[in-house]
Amino acid sequence: MVRTASTMMPLGTEAPPFSLPNIDGTTVSRDDFRGKKGLLVVFMCNHCPYVKHVADELARLADEYQAKGIAVVGINSNDVASYPDDSPEKMKEEAQQRGYHFPYLYDETQEVAKAYGAACTPDFFLFDDQFRLFYRGQMDDSRPGQGQPDGRDLRAALDALLHGENPPEHQKPSLGCNIKWKPGNEPEYFNPAGSAN
Repeated sequence: MVRTASTMMPLGTEAPPFSLPNIDGTTVSRDDFRGKKGLLVVFMCNHCPYVKHVADELARLADEYQAKGIAVVGINSNDVASYPDDSPEKMKEEAQQRGYHFPYLYDETQEVAKAYGAACTPDFFLFDDQFRLFYRGQMDDSRPGQGQPDGRDLRAALDALLHGENPPEHQKPSLGCNIKWKPGNEPEYFNPAGSAN
């Protein structure tokens, strides 16, 4: 299995705006989360083994930190024509099965993924209350078949943000399957050699 890594957007970057359809039929925008203590944006999907590996821990972490004032949103940017398991209908089923209690949005044009420089699933971006990037990188050191996810890295970043501390000094890129770009829509940073699943 070949892995794709985060592009590691510079810390302090403002969260690019978005307005995307949620699985419940509503439209969710970045600015809906103004007034929150932070915003965690997760580029994810249904079929990727890396997402499946962390899915249960992601559901737990999201519940825990939403209760502390952090907004959480998942975004699926995959080409569903080639990967029908990632269709909006399947996203709704996945959210119910996994217990995702956060918006799960569909980025059909893939423009939001490009704006964030999202490269893999899962790809995590944590912004502060001013929508400035505080953390980007892995959830933890576990990988499919290697350890149980505990969210250690992401939890440490969330706790630092909530306690008014500086961003973690060492931030490791997330690893996962590449986002499934529509043919001809691949961004400049896409590396076909890093494609997986």
